[in-house]
Amino acid sequence: MRVGVLYSGGKDSNLAAWRAKSEGHELACLISAYPIRADSYMFHVPNVRMARYQAECIGVPWVDVLVSGMKELEVSELADAMPGIAKAHRIDAVVTGAIASRYQKERVDQVCKKAGLRHLHPLWQQDGEVLIREMIGLGFETYFTSVSAEGFGPEWLGRRLDHDALGDLLRLRSRHGINVSGEGGEYETFVCDMPLFRNRIKITSSKKSWQRTSGYVEITGLELVKKG
Repeated sequence: MRVGVLYSGGKDSNLAAWRAKSEGHELACLISAYPIRADSYMFHVPNVRMARYQAECIGVPWVDVLVSGMKELEVSELADAMPGIAKAHRIDAVVTGAIASRYQKERVDQVCKKAGLRHLHPLWQQDGEVLIREMIGLGFETYFTSVSAEGFGPEWLGRRLDHDALGDLLRLRSRHGINVSGEGGEYETFVCDMPLFRNRIKITSSKKSWQRTSGYVEITGLELVKKG
């Protein structure tokens, strides 16, 4: 089955792409909804424009869909664009990295139904800690690009998601009740390498911003490095 991956550039959409490929599906394209507002209810915002380089690393086309970022309207805007994307890239299904957000899953269900596509969600309702351990074991090179929850500080921005970081996430869950996967909006990530990448991404420059209890990293420069 030819699939398009609804792709933010973060850990979950990358693991979903890996799972889809491992299950025998053909990755036809990556599809990124790009909100013009920073407070999008539905879509990942930090550095989503950099997904074009991740698509280049995988060797598939990248499709970006500009959306308003306004609740529900942004879903309709993606739904309007999806039939044309499906036709242009000959996809039969859309893959997402949804884990626990019923709101997101149901909205993508609607988008796919309208376009006559299947919705594949290989991570749905799986344990976040187990998924992160799987990513680390697969060699994912993942960095925190935004944090927004009690217990996080500026030192998390740009930090690699490794076993030490996972241990700290588990402690934050115990103390503050965060979702380890970041499904409650606690954090966002950017993947620089994973098994599907032909080249890895090296971040050469970035800019951090922090206000009160939240912050983000804007990637301002990168290069593709050939993998040995």
